[in-house]
Amino acid sequence: MLFYDFEVFKYDWLVVVMDMTAKKTHVIINSPEELEGLYKVNQREIWCGFNSRHYDQYILKAILCGFDPKKVNDYIIVKGNPGWKFSSLFRNFPLWNYDVMLNTDVGLKSFEGFMGNNIKETSVPFDIDCKLTEEEIVETVKYCEHDVEQTIQVFLKRKEEFNTMMYFIKHFGLSMDSISKTKAQLAAEILGGNNKGADFEDEFDFPILDCLELKKYKHIADWYANSENHDYSKKQNKEIVAGVEHTFAWGGGHGARAKYSSSGVFLIIDVTAYYPSLQKKYHFGYRVMDHPENFEFIHDSNIEFKRKGDKKARQPFKIMDNAISGQMKQKSSSLYDPMSNNSICINGQLLLLDLVEHIEPYCELIQNNTDGIIVKLKDYEHDFDVLDDVVYEWEQRTGMKMDFDTFIGTIYQKDVNNYLLIDRHTGAVKAKGSYVMKLNDLSYNLPIINKALIDYMINGIPVERTILGCQNLREFQLVSRISNKYTHILHGKRKIKEKCIRIFASKNRSDAGVQKVHATTGRPAKIPNSPEHCFIFNEEVNGVRVPEQLDKQWYIDLAKKRLKDFGVI
Repeated sequence: MLFYDFEVFKYDWLVVVMDMTAKKTHVIINSPEELEGLYKVNQREIWCGFNSRHYDQYILKAILCGFDPKKVNDYIIVKGNPGWKFSSLFRNFPLWNYDVMLNTDVGLKSFEGFMGNNIKETSVPFDIDCKLTEEEIVETVKYCEHDVEQTIQVFLKRKEEFNTMMYFIKHFGLSMDSISKTKAQLAAEILGGNNKGADFEDEFDFPILDCLELKKYKHIADWYANSENHDYSKKQNKEIVAGVEHTFAWGGGHGARAKYSSSGVFLIIDVTAYYPSLQKKYHFGYRVMDHPENFEFIHDSNIEFKRKGDKKARQPFKIMDNAISGQMKQKSSSLYDPMSNNSICINGQLLLLDLVEHIEPYCELIQNNTDGIIVKLKDYEHDFDVLDDVVYEWEQRTGMKMDFDTFIGTIYQKDVNNYLLIDRHTGAVKAKGSYVMKLNDLSYNLPIINKALIDYMINGIPVERTILGCQNLREFQLVSRISNKYTHILHGKRKIKEKCIRIFASKNRSDAGVQKVHATTGRPAKIPNSPEHCFIFNEEVNGVRVPEQLDKQWYIDLAKKRLKDFGVI
């Protein structure tokens, strides 16, 4: 396995390739012959990069074809074209390319920032209009080596994504060329996506399932059936369901008690693998699959290993199961079938609404979301058995299966996507949402705030104690990256060369705030969540102690504001 990254300039190019098997690093500068030799020796190895599916593999192929890599660079980066369109000759150089970058990623520099690593940009401009000097080449090589090392770190922290791809390639006897695909593309290949969806003209001819039994809230289902509402920009008026305000639209339905906290007995009732289960039970999307039996194998294995509690064995099936249904709304996918997608989404929310209607007399609804609900029981000894019977009837009628989690303790809920449930007897905690979720090295923004909130809500520890007692600077970091809609970042009047920065609140009133400058209007706008006064620290922050300059009061105030959002204080 090789990890690689290209840097391309007008008159120079270079690539760093780290061979993990041979434990050797190759640095090739402006030498097509050397690159060709490395490629030929490693043609049957997997080449891993970050965003290499869209960029690096085409720079490699361009050089092997004898093209000017700068022209291909500009074709992709400046003009926004897909690299494969540049030349059909690229097919002469097959490459087993695995892209560490997922569709939801915002960039390698953000991950480097979250991990606490150096995120400083090279001082060598990529639009330099002359040959690089020896010093500039040395700096660029160092910068490129750093990015390859960071790509390896990201790969190792979520290698289950790679293992999932390899598992299904081997299980279904696919060519290793499939490692170059996205999970969605691989799923389409395994299921035999037949591209028939584009021929259908029935996007809004979705069925309302016969098993649905709505009375009190039947008008919500009728809204979807009314052809006058067959427009994705439309949504229903706010509805009060079981005493909770709900929103119902084409993307889904949900409702939650806002700024809510309470103690008692709570049940989390989730539908097991809801959307894939609906898809299998009612054969939604089967018409665009030549091999629906492969989907059923993936889905059934996901459920089987979940029931056994075997998380390791379940992992690839869970990842692939969840990757399938979303393809039906993607025009570029061979599984494109918008009617089936609507069938799953609409019936999914209506069946949950059906459940809420039937359990409403026996509990207090706390929230209703895509694949489950949270309720509070008034009389556990009596209501649980009644509720269990109602849910069982719903399962038999719909063909779905439910998972129950009981919490005897306290819930803090900001909204439908942010809550914390604590079982005061067992110590179990269920957290959802960016404010209280458990952070990891690839998502580590304002971690001290999450810790302060959880310490307060679980153990009653004042946020002041948590924040003032922390001396690790990384815990206070806010990593922010601007998109291509913005040209640069301003720190006061000073232009920052980096597009990804690590921000800290500052006691120094002479330290300015940070703004991003819009590429079209040229107008600056405050970077979200950033303090009015801050300092930037883009060097490695791991192990760095809190300086006197850090304004801990800003973090205390932010923690208290977020606690108010949960209705706690």
